[in-house]
Amino acid sequence: MRSIHTWFFIILQFIVPKLLLTNIIYRITRVEKIVLKNYLIKNFIKIYDVNIQEIKTTDLTQFKSFNAFFTRELHVNARTICKEDNVIISPADGKLSAFGDIQNNQLFQAKGHQYSLQELVGNNHPNINQFIDGAFATIYLAPFNYHRVHAPLDATLTKMHYIPGNLFSVNQITTSRIPKLFIRNERLVCFFETGNSEMILIFVGALNVGSITTPWTNEIRPSQRGEIVELQLAKNISTHLNKGDLLGWFNMGSTVITLFPKNTCHWSEDMRSDGHIKMGNKLGSIIHHSK
Repeated sequence: MRSIHTWFFIILQFIVPKLLLTNIIYRITRVEKIVLKNYLIKNFIKIYDVNIQEIKTTDLTQFKSFNAFFTRELHVNARTICKEDNVIISPADGKLSAFGDIQNNQLFQAKGHQYSLQELVGNNHPNINQFIDGAFATIYLAPFNYHRVHAPLDATLTKMHYIPGNLFSVNQITTSRIPKLFIRNERLVCFFETGNSEMILIFVGALNVGSITTPWTNEIRPSQRGEIVELQLAKNISTHLNKGDLLGWFNMGSTVITLFPKNTCHWSEDMRSDGHIKMGNKLGSIIHHSK
C-alpha cells in the first residue's frame, strides 16, 4: 500500500500544474491578515515541532506573514561556526542526502540515479572542467529546518545565474525515483573565488518554493522556461564573505548543493549520508597544496 501511495505522489507531480500551485502557496504565505498568518504559524510550529527558543524574534505574533516566519533569523548564538581557516562548514541546516566525489562529470543523486556536472551548472562556466573528479555535498532542507543559507568558507562572490526549470518536490521519495531531478528543477547558481581556488553553491528550487532571495538580487520568482539569466549583483553590497555570512534564503524548503574542484577538498570521516546537520557544523577541510 505504501508503494502505491508513493507512486501516486510521483505521478501526481507530472500531472498537477506545479507553477500554478507554487504561485498559490506564494500568495497564501504572504497574507498579512493577523488571524490567518498567526493561525498558520502556530499550527506549523505544532505540526513540525519547530524549536522556537532559537528564533531571534521572541514574540512570534510580530512576524508580518507566514513567509516572514518561515525565513526567520536565529539569534546570534543559536549556531556555532567552526572558525578554523581550512574548515568547510555546512551552509545550511538539513539532511546530508548525498556527498562524496564527482565521478568524472557525474554526481550521485540517489541509488541508481546520477546527473551531470555541466547540466547542473548550466554549461556556460568557462572553468567547469576543474570540477570534474571534484567533490560535492547535497543538503536537503525539510519544512521544519532553518531556511537561510550561509557561506561555507571565506570567499568572494563573482557571479550568479538563474536557470529556469521545473518544480518537482526534492524530498527523498522523489529524488530516489525521478532521474536527473536536480537538473530538471530551477536553480540559482552562485560562483565564488576562495583563495587560490573556486567553489560553486547551488540553490535548487522545488514544489511550493515561491522564490529564492539573496542580499545582491531582488526576489527571484520561478520561471519554467527561458534562457539562463546572468544576474546583476547590487554594487552597494560587498561580495566578500566571511565563513558563515548570509548568502540568501528559500521562501519554502528545498536543497543546496556545494561543489569543489578536484583535489581541493577532504570530507570529514564522521559524515554520514542521511545524517542531520546544522549550519556551522564541520563538513570537511580544504586541501592546501605546497608550491
